[in-house]
Amino acid sequence: MTIIEKLLQRDILVDPSLFENLNDQQRKQLETGIDEFTDEELEAFLNRGSVEILWSYTKKPAKRSYQDFVGHFNRRLEQIGGILRQRQELSAPQSIARLKADQRVAIIGIVWEKRETKNGHIILELEDQTGRINVLLSKNKQELIDQGKDIMLDEVIGISGQCGGDIVFADNIYFPDVPVTHELKKSPDDTFAIFMSDLHFGNKDFFYKEFDFFIKWLHGKAGSDAHKQVAKKVKYLFIAGDLIEGVGIYPGQENDLSIKDVKEQYNEFARHIAQIPSHIQIVMCPGNHEAGRLAEPQFNLYNDFAEEILALPNIHFVSNPSYVRIHRSKNFPGFSVLLYHGYSFIYYGNQVPSIFEKGGVNRPDLIMKYLLTRRHLAPTHTSNLYIPDPIEDPLVIRDVPDFFISGHTHHAVHDTYRGVTMINCSCWVPMTDYQRASGLTVNPGKVPLVNLQTRQVKMMSLRKEEEDE
Repeated sequence: MTIIEKLLQRDILVDPSLFENLNDQQRKQLETGIDEFTDEELEAFLNRGSVEILWSYTKKPAKRSYQDFVGHFNRRLEQIGGILRQRQELSAPQSIARLKADQRVAIIGIVWEKRETKNGHIILELEDQTGRINVLLSKNKQELIDQGKDIMLDEVIGISGQCGGDIVFADNIYFPDVPVTHELKKSPDDTFAIFMSDLHFGNKDFFYKEFDFFIKWLHGKAGSDAHKQVAKKVKYLFIAGDLIEGVGIYPGQENDLSIKDVKEQYNEFARHIAQIPSHIQIVMCPGNHEAGRLAEPQFNLYNDFAEEILALPNIHFVSNPSYVRIHRSKNFPGFSVLLYHGYSFIYYGNQVPSIFEKGGVNRPDLIMKYLLTRRHLAPTHTSNLYIPDPIEDPLVIRDVPDFFISGHTHHAVHDTYRGVTMINCSCWVPMTDYQRASGLTVNPGKVPLVNLQTRQVKMMSLRKEEEDE
């Protein structure tokens, strides 16, 4: 007897498409447990969220050469150049090698070098596949100077202006950016998603009390009546990396550990995550504290370390970064979610003048907006550890997401930029001396809760066991 026939016997009529997004564990869970499910358990399972992995890095490791770096940056220029060419001003850019004096020009290139003159001008050296040329940003054009100060090496930009032979006098700078027409989509039904990061299981100061309260709330056994009603509507939980504390990540870390074996740290994580109601779909990516390579893109967790986690029926593990679509239905296209742990954030918080002046590493919202305007998660060569890919640059933000989710800085904040909900998640451990020395100000124990119908974000402050605006 098929699953649908068994459901019909219980007077439950479902659309067969409901089963399209089941993973192997979920399919097995339904096939073997349908006769034992209570009506309430079956309803919860059938009303679970839908998750589709749109892109997760799976390429096998390979030996890299100098030429792979060349190919990597060429692919980046092509990918982001294609985005820039969608603008009318850059629809037919000239090659740098073919520029001629005394003509109006529009070019697209990678920023090879940047310097400031004694007179206060900024000179960018732009490169494409045909050559390089200097671009002058005049101090008499304040908007250009302000934009130029924030330009970092290796990002791809567009320039229009007047060619003076071996230099272009810029009139405008164009960034790939998010189109102003990007839609702020809203779900037709009243559903919630939760976003977390940096749990750091294995840390001696992990907030077990707060996490246990969180689990009880999800089961409708904690919080006010209003909070319990919200908990019933949660279908998605995202974890943006650093599931465990890890070993040897920073100097003196051994003094912060309660569990010193990496695999046992993952087992501890699995024991607690397994308590989350099974109808809630959990999507998680790795961070820089995981066991495995640090270079981005980071692969899924290795089976040797995470067998107990990957065996859970509601787990969807993806690479860092990755794209996931949730909540798609017959009448709704769903939401795309860009998941990135945020390793590059420290660099841009310290190096981009306009961000540094407003709080630097403690303003991940400004960093996320900056990276969206550049359509790249770590454009500068030294901003992260990465593996060059001569086929495509995996850190290019190819498609504009509905949600951009990150962590790493342990600072909970959210904002919206051109229809993109940006959320940087909190942590589940207190501030360490290492973080304090790095200039970070953490606000632990805060959990962003998003109403997908309104796109409103609220911060649940679990350390106070109450909801905070």
